[in-house]
Amino acid sequence: MKNSLETRLGVFVVLVAMAAVFIVETLGGMASLRGGYRVRALFNTVQDLKVGNSVKMAGVEIGRVEKIALTGNKGEVTMKLHSDAVVKTDSKAVVKFTGLMGQNFVSVDFGSADATRAIDGTVLTTEDQPDLNAVMAKLDSAAAGIQNLTKSFTPDTIDNLLGPLTDFIKQNSGHIAGAISNIESISGQIASGQGTVGKLIYEDSLYASALTTVTNLQDTVAEVRQVVSGVSAGRGTIGKLVTDETLYNATTASMTNLNQVLQKVNQGQGTVGKLVNDQEFYKNAKLSLQKLDKMADGLEDQGPLSVIGIMANNLF
Repeated sequence: MKNSLETRLGVFVVLVAMAAVFIVETLGGMASLRGGYRVRALFNTVQDLKVGNSVKMAGVEIGRVEKIALTGNKGEVTMKLHSDAVVKTDSKAVVKFTGLMGQNFVSVDFGSADATRAIDGTVLTTEDQPDLNAVMAKLDSAAAGIQNLTKSFTPDTIDNLLGPLTDFIKQNSGHIAGAISNIESISGQIASGQGTVGKLIYEDSLYASALTTVTNLQDTVAEVRQVVSGVSAGRGTIGKLVTDETLYNATTASMTNLNQVLQKVNQGQGTVGKLVNDQEFYKNAKLSLQKLDKMADGLEDQGPLSVIGIMANNLF
């Protein structure tokens, strides 16, 4: 083999290629040996998520998607996170996209402060985002519906819809013009401060009167508050009646005594009790009234001495 320039150049290219392969393999091995831990999440759909996509928390990359597989009727995503990434056991994972044409990624929230830190093999809860394709399909369907609706409005249809309104306007054009003219006149009078409404809007006397009334009302409320505060503090007659327990105790004692007296009266004890409950007193009182009535009948035609004698006989 000749030691030509072409030979030396070929050997150099081969060595460079071998060095590049060696560097790539070495870096790949170092990446696989880098510290970290893995967490998993089950999604109803992973959309267009791919292996190698980012895992982010608050927009900061904390790992990469390592594996995507089907588990039952769910899409299982295995994520390898950096060792310094703090993910909680109640953190939620969501598949998001950076734009309409952007790359998908997994977004993980912070979780609650009192939750424990996730470890290797932790399964995170998930939350599904609306599928962009489904959203676009719904928008396309809505646009088609609007297009069909606009096509249905032919000139005949528009005439049928607006025809009665047009006829009404034509038939009542004079009245409508008069109403508009009256409205313009009224609005002009109000704008110039005429009439009750115009004065209410433009004159300051109503404002001053209302301000005075509100001020007086505030003063009254302040005075009422002072009175209520004084009553609550036990000041004045009403305050003492409300807060002093002496009146309450005296009233309670009086009611107790009154109840005892009424019980005695009801039981026939004492003079009043006997007067109320003794039938003999009632009979004697009735007999005395009868005697007085009889005596009064006998006094009508008698002289003074005779009257005295009759009264003595009837009473004794």
